[in-house]
Amino acid sequence: MTATVGTPLARLEGPAKVTGAARYAAEYPQDDVVHGWIVQSPVPRGRLNAVLADPTADAIAVLWHGNAPRLEPADDPELDVLQSDRISYRGQPVALVVAETLEAARRAAQVLQLDITAEEHDAVLRADHPGLYTPEQVNPAFPSETASGDVDAALAAAPVTVDVTYSTPALHNSPMEPHATIARWAGDDLTLYDSNQHPSGIAATVAGVFGLEPERVHVVTEHVGGGFGSKGSARPNAVLAAMAARVVGRPVKLVLPRQAMFSLVGYRTPTIQQIRLGADPDGTLTAIDHAAIGQSSRILEYAEQTAVVTRHMYAAPNRRTGHRLLRLDMPTPRWMRAPGEAPGMAAFECALDELAEKLGIDPIELRVRNEPAAEPEGGTPFTSRHYVECLRTGAERFGWAGRDPRPRQRREGDWWIGTGVAGAIYPTMAQPSTARVRAVGDDFEVAIGAADLGTGARTILTQIAADALGVPVDRVRVRIGDSTLPKASVAGGSSGSASWGWAVTGACRQLRETGGDEAVFDTTELIEKQETEGRHAFGAHFAEVRVDAVTGEVRVSRLFGMYAAGRILNPRTARSQFLGGMIMGMGMALHEEGVLDPAMGEWMNHDLAGYHIPAHADVESIDAAWLDERDDQLNPMGSKGIGEIGIVGSPAAIVNAVWHATGVRVRDLPVRLDKLLCAD
Repeated sequence: MTATVGTPLARLEGPAKVTGAARYAAEYPQDDVVHGWIVQSPVPRGRLNAVLADPTADAIAVLWHGNAPRLEPADDPELDVLQSDRISYRGQPVALVVAETLEAARRAAQVLQLDITAEEHDAVLRADHPGLYTPEQVNPAFPSETASGDVDAALAAAPVTVDVTYSTPALHNSPMEPHATIARWAGDDLTLYDSNQHPSGIAATVAGVFGLEPERVHVVTEHVGGGFGSKGSARPNAVLAAMAARVVGRPVKLVLPRQAMFSLVGYRTPTIQQIRLGADPDGTLTAIDHAAIGQSSRILEYAEQTAVVTRHMYAAPNRRTGHRLLRLDMPTPRWMRAPGEAPGMAAFECALDELAEKLGIDPIELRVRNEPAAEPEGGTPFTSRHYVECLRTGAERFGWAGRDPRPRQRREGDWWIGTGVAGAIYPTMAQPSTARVRAVGDDFEVAIGAADLGTGARTILTQIAADALGVPVDRVRVRIGDSTLPKASVAGGSSGSASWGWAVTGACRQLRETGGDEAVFDTTELIEKQETEGRHAFGAHFAEVRVDAVTGEVRVSRLFGMYAAGRILNPRTARSQFLGGMIMGMGMALHEEGVLDPAMGEWMNHDLAGYHIPAHADVESIDAAWLDERDDQLNPMGSKGIGEIGIVGSPAAIVNAVWHATGVRVRDLPVRLDKLLCAD
């Protein structure tokens, strides 16, 4: 039989999605359903003393800390909803209204009177804040600081140095499907139709909050309309829906409005990053120093791993990376596509471009000259590293040759034109998962509690199973998106296909070898034996931009990514993931910015009218390609993760291209026209 892995099989659920047959969390029919609406705090810090409901409003129930059922303390304090009078950020849930219709619930929430004692708050991240501290570790469990050699002495002695500070703003997860939950109880058994990235994880978390055994909570997540990390753990909507359903004795549907997504589901922390580089005249790096500052909330510490990516990228004998954190009266930052790597590489790859300018060396050549033979910190060999090949091959395909290294040299009419490059890297991970395969007549059913966020996971797992079983794909049915299925890892960290595909491959091979009717395979022991260092996907991003000399408008004429990401399991879905990441990187470079109102402790542009995400009109020519690579040290498929590497480095390539076009270095992202015009 011809192998299907590696072929561009169309998404199996595509017809169901385009015809509307695919059901998302809020679309499961329920008898006697009622609707919930979250009342959010109008102040960033204080205490809620009382809630007064309008008796003329059509509310079935109004829950707040004075009457809400008591919950078990959660590992995530943001899930301790309606348990305390304490207000820790603007937008925090302080009450929940339940009514027969969505409109009635929203209206009742609008006329609810809150007796609040407001307190002084602090919402501004700054580098000189006295509250800055060094966290013990950064997401998920990396040491906060690393150092080798004498960085300060090496910088003082270096013939050429760069000392720059870059900042990135708060960025917000905006999946097409907002966070949504339908909750219903049958005795002490709870069913949640919930939009998330980890059905079994959400089931375990919600069970703990309600003091239940995990098997009493059934989470259904058949289709998910995007997540970007924001749906990787249980959010308040799931707990509130379940709480309300228990109180009113009816199914409760709770869907977050778009505005609530900017405060309740996490965001990418703003960062302030100082990068110091030292080099010899030939471009050899002698010192790297990357210090990152980020923010978290009072209620929970989340430390973004912004500088960790610098530990893996380039060789230098003297190195230091570190993180500082500030707890503010703001919502908690959380995972967002390539947390740490995306903002870290945006700053670092721009700083490297500044070094290339000072040295008078082509930015690609500078990167090639500092290619490490092994992990720069620790010396672990790479399982595979084709970064230089990505740079060379990508440059040839993009048309880099003959580029004038001087800025502001090419103009067509009112448009200055420039090109830029930046590297890309993302760790290759696999997490323990379990899969089951059963023979059903002449066909096979594969079951694993994974979640497909729209990445094509369902299709890829079908291809993997078909090849491992030696049958056509039309004889394989994959069941995912259900917490009652064999436990799978979270759909995050670009680890889904590697983690779940490994388990599926093992189960299918076992069934084929034993000839039985059912096989179950758990990868936990195999993954625990693996080395974690030296495992990365690599890439290079190339951008061409036009900048209007009169208005400062920036357009990305061309954006191209060249990747080395192991075996590509499905070229069609892979290309979609690469392009999606690159477009998100464009938004990070040019458009997306949470604009803070310090007086209110709130993002002023908390909707899709004020927070611009790249649309069709912003994307002109964009393409991605990859090397023919397979890394059999990683997993049975020889694959690496691809969901996040597209956003790592692509913002820097665009920002570097803007400098090449205009001669203006914008170190405070995003690149807005006012920053270009004011610099002229």
